[in-house]
Amino acid sequence: MTRHRHTARDLAQIAIFAGLIAALGLPGAIHVGSTGVPITFQTLGVMLAGALLGPRKGVLAVAVFEVLVAAGLPLLSGLRGGIVWFTTAPSAGYPWGWLLGAFVVGLATRRLLPAYRLWLALPLTAVGGMLVVYAVGVPVTALNADIGLGAAFIDSFKFWPGDVVKVIVTVLIAGQVHRAYPGLLGRSTAPPARVDTSIHDRAGTGERV
Repeated sequence: MTRHRHTARDLAQIAIFAGLIAALGLPGAIHVGSTGVPITFQTLGVMLAGALLGPRKGVLAVAVFEVLVAAGLPLLSGLRGGIVWFTTAPSAGYPWGWLLGAFVVGLATRRLLPAYRLWLALPLTAVGGMLVVYAVGVPVTALNADIGLGAAFIDSFKFWPGDVVKVIVTVLIAGQVHRAYPGLLGRSTAPPARVDTSIHDRAGTGERV
């Protein structure tokens, strides 16, 4: 069984992205609809964590953030904190979906490298950052808000425009970062070095042929 050992750099990256997700909650939340599930910027941080850190560290960054929230720190948008936001609140499914979403975005991004094609990254990031998150969040909203699954699904429409923009922003940032730092997820975009076998030194003469 493979055991992962996190370096100081790994831990710093995880902490930075956990802080980024928290910081994206500072602008507050937009409440639309009757379910009480708000529109926030924090999903952008979740997508970026997966796209820039990969599946394992991306999930850990989201998990660190959520552990702090569960402990009572008001880090969710709208200064919300406490275990209730992961259990009985209508929005409780979305933070759980963030974990799975970060994993899927990270896994898809790693598979895309070394050639990070934007046209392919867009739909794959949307699957992880939107569809996977909704697949967890919508049923929990229906359960906790005591409404039908169809009504909860319709309620999720309010997230779509903003989340599409977040997907585009994530892909554009990830494309630039992975070009600048090709080995960030352990896959280099640099082509393998080629050895020119047509040039040799003749022993003792220094002559090249």
